[in-house]
Amino acid sequence: MKFTASEIAALINGKVEGNPDIQIYKLSKIEQGEPGSITFLGNPKYTQYIYNTQASVVIVNDDFVPEQKLECTLIRVENAYNAFAMMLDAYNQIRQNKTGISKLAYIPETASIGANCYIAEFVSIGEHVEVGDQAKIYPGAVIGDNVSIGKGTIIYAGVKIYNDCSVGANCTLHAGVVIGADGFGFAPQSDNQYQKVAQIGNVIIEDNVEIGANTTIDRATLGSTIIRKGAKIDNLIQIAHNVEIGENTVIAAQTGIAGSAKIGRNCMIAGQVGIIGHLEIGDNVKIAAQSGISTTVPADSIIMGSPAFDISAYRKSYVYFRNLPKLVDRLNQLEKKDVNK
Repeated sequence: MKFTASEIAALINGKVEGNPDIQIYKLSKIEQGEPGSITFLGNPKYTQYIYNTQASVVIVNDDFVPEQKLECTLIRVENAYNAFAMMLDAYNQIRQNKTGISKLAYIPETASIGANCYIAEFVSIGEHVEVGDQAKIYPGAVIGDNVSIGKGTIIYAGVKIYNDCSVGANCTLHAGVVIGADGFGFAPQSDNQYQKVAQIGNVIIEDNVEIGANTTIDRATLGSTIIRKGAKIDNLIQIAHNVEIGENTVIAAQTGIAGSAKIGRNCMIAGQVGIIGHLEIGDNVKIAAQSGISTTVPADSIIMGSPAFDISAYRKSYVYFRNLPKLVDRLNQLEKKDVNK
């Protein structure tokens, strides 16, 4: 895809300074600019690079005043960073603007496919599946029986959605996501073996949820595992059976959430957090990376550590912990003095 500087300026409400007809067909960093690319200058510490960048077009703030001669065309905007982000979003939408159903996809007669959908090669769709308008399903995805997928949702390559699960509108499921695999339910027996407990619930994902690559969300034993609208879930996360994630909560990579935990709205959970089952985390909670959560957490808390507690208290305690060897040495010296007396 090629665009002229004037076309890009119209998209981001900018003003061209230089050649309006110069063509752009790729993006670059300002320090690694190449002919035919567009970049931006948003941080003053990168100003030095604009004078020798090979990028054809650079988006700059309105108040930028060059101190040397420039070889590139400028697009002046109110905020260069925001304008570049706007352009990236528009580019991404154009790149993903695929429609049509491949002859190599399997779609049974009982499935319902909405208007302007994209269904790629080697997609397998089960019986009685409903796919909303403008949804996109990329190669190798497998959609089980009785699944519903909302309008505008994107299912990337290799995603597996087991039977009876529901994905809302405008969601994004990245490659390798598994929705609705069995929850980890096994009943111990008298002979030290385990009897599998049938997992007959499902997973419900509401609107505007994004789920990162290779994340797994288990189906409920009974009822539903629920991801509320607006939640953002990173790569490589395990969400167990009957968990509920509140609206607009964000969870970073390698976090594990055990069964039946309830997490509130607008929470921020950093990477490698472990949350045990059957507890509740209130609204607006922030949890620092590598924390271990073993008890219910009240709303509006900021916690850290394993087991986790208030972050201010943790930081004070950590100062003492780091000095513990010195304190022990001092204590031993004092004890020796008492013995010598």
